[in-house]
Amino acid sequence: MSDEESPFAYLDEAAIAAAPVNAEPYEWTFIPKAIPTYYVDEVLSDAPHIPDRGNYGLPNLKYGSRFDGVVKELLSARFRALVEKKFNLDLRNNPPVLLMMGNTTGQYNEGYAHPDSRHKVVTVILGLTREWPFERGRMRILNGPDREDYAFEYTPEFGSMLMFKSSDKSWHGFLPQKGPRMSLHLCYCDSESYVQSEYRRHRLSAFVKAIPLVGKIVGLMPRKKPGARR
Repeated sequence: MSDEESPFAYLDEAAIAAAPVNAEPYEWTFIPKAIPTYYVDEVLSDAPHIPDRGNYGLPNLKYGSRFDGVVKELLSARFRALVEKKFNLDLRNNPPVLLMMGNTTGQYNEGYAHPDSRHKVVTVILGLTREWPFERGRMRILNGPDREDYAFEYTPEFGSMLMFKSSDKSWHGFLPQKGPRMSLHLCYCDSESYVQSEYRRHRLSAFVKAIPLVGKIVGLMPRKKPGARR
């Protein structure tokens, strides 16, 4: 049986399919329970341990079979078909890159507003944080480059999912907040070369962050000012 035919064990296909797409300020959709909460202990007990801030390429992380089950469903043709129908796209020639965030430090340069790379077609964020008691740190669907001007706030709690179609208008970001912030970021990209460049970039970033003094200096460096998609 192909992965397009196999039913999901973790993802709630009906909930994902039923979620409406919002047109403003760009195309996005939110699924509160893309994975039912009763899977929280099962999945998180097999999740990778991420010691530092920022995103890590999933191929460079170690995790158990139940977390791998969620990963396989996200990378399946069956899930891709749901995303394609949602945004009226054909993503068969758009390879996926899968990154994971584990923590945020609360430093001013985290969560800066950006519209994503021009090489990304659709972004899917799956929250995996056991709980998010903070007012800050929620991903914002922005109306523009101002983090305070937002249309929607997404809390990265376990099972919640946010999808959006990348464009010049797909600004998003969050206000800095220190704490564990686990989420998977799946992006359908325009080429395999870009996917591999993303994995190389995050592999280098992980190496740098593992060196305490160097990682601290890099963490304090200012982000580029908002501008055109790269």
